[in-house]
Amino acid sequence: MISTWKRRRAARRAAKELTHTEHENAAEIELAIPKDFRCPISLELMKDPVTVSTGITYDRENIDNWIERGNFTCPITNQKLNNLDPIPNHTIRKMIQNWCVQNTSYGIERIPTPRIPVNSVQVLEIQSKITASVQANDQIGCRNLITKMKALMKESERNKKCFVGNGTAGVLSEAFDRLSRSSFKSPVVEEILSTLTLMIPLDREARSYLGSSSSMDCLVRLLKDGDLSGRRNAVLVLKEIVCSDEKKLESLSRTEGASEAVFKLIKDPICPSATKASLVIIYEMVNEIQASNVRKFVEMGIVSVLTEILLDSEKNICEKALGVLDGICRWDEGRCKACENSLTIPVVVKKMHRVSELATEFAVSVLWKVCNNERNVVEAVEVGAFQKLLLQLQVGCGGTSKEKATELLKLFNPYRERLECFHSSDFKHLKTPF
Repeated sequence: MISTWKRRRAARRAAKELTHTEHENAAEIELAIPKDFRCPISLELMKDPVTVSTGITYDRENIDNWIERGNFTCPITNQKLNNLDPIPNHTIRKMIQNWCVQNTSYGIERIPTPRIPVNSVQVLEIQSKITASVQANDQIGCRNLITKMKALMKESERNKKCFVGNGTAGVLSEAFDRLSRSSFKSPVVEEILSTLTLMIPLDREARSYLGSSSSMDCLVRLLKDGDLSGRRNAVLVLKEIVCSDEKKLESLSRTEGASEAVFKLIKDPICPSATKASLVIIYEMVNEIQASNVRKFVEMGIVSVLTEILLDSEKNICEKALGVLDGICRWDEGRCKACENSLTIPVVVKKMHRVSELATEFAVSVLWKVCNNERNVVEAVEVGAFQKLLLQLQVGCGGTSKEKATELLKLFNPYRERLECFHSSDFKHLKTPF
């Protein structure tokens, strides 16, 4: 009886091992995709098969990329495409989906039914309805259309390109300009602004409408009194307007409360994108407008805020913060305040060679401006500026930055004995450009 039980257990174990081996062998079998289901461009399984005017079927993404690169012929037949809008091939798609279902045991997942992208005719139709709704002061209808448009743009990159390519940003900006004259906190105004941020960078027509006095006033009011989303969207759009037009930049600087609202976004950040946009606007302000406006930022405490940002921020924000600090130090008020701040020199020296080449150039420029007395020179030398400037010349830098680094080294040279010992291994992570 015991021997019979042992034989049964051995048989069950052998059966399990055989089943496990069969599964492993099945997993190793490479499933061949039928030729008709492969895109002729990528040779991969088509997820959204479409047929062009020559009768050849491709995956939509691949043929769209082919056309966007300036090719107006069929990749297989080399014949001219009479229509650049391919037609969905529902028959092939259903066959591919059925094949996927039949081969789920091989790890093949069923491709989802793709949404048909919008075309130029549909985009223009939505645009005309939005314009009509604005003229009729139908804010509810206008908001519903813009919400639909926003959803379509988020649905796929192709839809977004279609809307942008057909001048939608200009249409929305014109609607924003008209509606901003009545109420800056209207839900439709905020919805337009939110949709415009999806189309950045904005074209010239859009910037022209958004740069009008009524639009600028509306954006500034949203920047001051809007909710978090409204403030973010407002500063992103303002950056698009003022950074391409010096007159608009001056207009913004003269608008009451604008500088304070932009500064608040870096002092009390709400999101990285808003912080970056605010720093760019301030950078343009301190480098292009009059000293009185710079004095305003200095009095608000921008130097201490910038040094705090530099202590612990991502690369992109550090670059912009150093750029703003460099611009502030161009002016006497800003330079004096930077010299008074105990963190300025240590933080600036620390960021050299640790962020990016551009950040290092800004840091050298800041040092060149603030090392205007013996106390600051000694402090810079003690925190390691001398060896970092030597390294800057060794790895190579631009003409202006090279001149400033050379001047600083001559200035620091008498204080070399104050340096602490250091090892070249401290800079082993740096790469030379040659």
